[in-house]
Amino acid sequence: MDSLQGHSVPPPRILLLEDDPAIARTVIYALERSGLQVTHCLLVRDALQQLALRPHDLLVLDVGLPDGSGLDVCRQVRAQAATPVLMLSAHGEEIDRVLGLELGADDYVTKPFSPRELVARVRAVLRRGTAPATAVLELGEVRLDRERRTVHCGGTPVDLTPTEFALLAHLIAHPARVFTREELLGSVWGYHAAGGTRTVDVHIAQLRAKLGPTAPLRTVRGVGYAGSPAAGSAT
Repeated sequence: MDSLQGHSVPPPRILLLEDDPAIARTVIYALERSGLQVTHCLLVRDALQQLALRPHDLLVLDVGLPDGSGLDVCRQVRAQAATPVLMLSAHGEEIDRVLGLELGADDYVTKPFSPRELVARVRAVLRRGTAPATAVLELGEVRLDRERRTVHCGGTPVDLTPTEFALLAHLIAHPARVFTREELLGSVWGYHAAGGTRTVDVHIAQLRAKLGPTAPLRTVRGVGYAGSPAAGSAT
């Protein structure tokens, strides 16, 4: 069995919010077989109760549920913590994907999906939040500590999701280098993420909103993005 953790480390705890019994059984089996611990909830209210009881390492949230939406849970979680979130939806419409990403979701999987694909995406998101690194990166007014997983902008702490953290770290680790959206998808997400290159644009917008006008990010029109000590755009 391929596991994310060593023998002495508790397995990552996943909260699954899914009201379709057949899908839930398949997902639970695939995740547990991969060495993950799963808490399954059928309703939004049950998921919120579980989150209040204990911390989880990652949330897998369905969009359409009898008493609401996983987007509501994502919104509430993002107001309090940077717990990784992966959204599920049967619709596959761009508006659903973009809304989930704008609320702070780290990834998005459209039904139908293969259990192997879902496990791969869960593992990828977890690695973004736990990958060991010791370097302290500084660019402009931003200081990013990979070991402590903290970010400060102008001395003020900034809370980022694991994917936002990984994207910022990648850009400021290579200052002035311009990355295409496709290159960022491969380097940060590790595959062609749901939503295509729009995924990158949404996360860049989120970083700028959180870091403010001094965000060390530059848009190079027609190409992509770069880490830069001065905010702005170039043609």
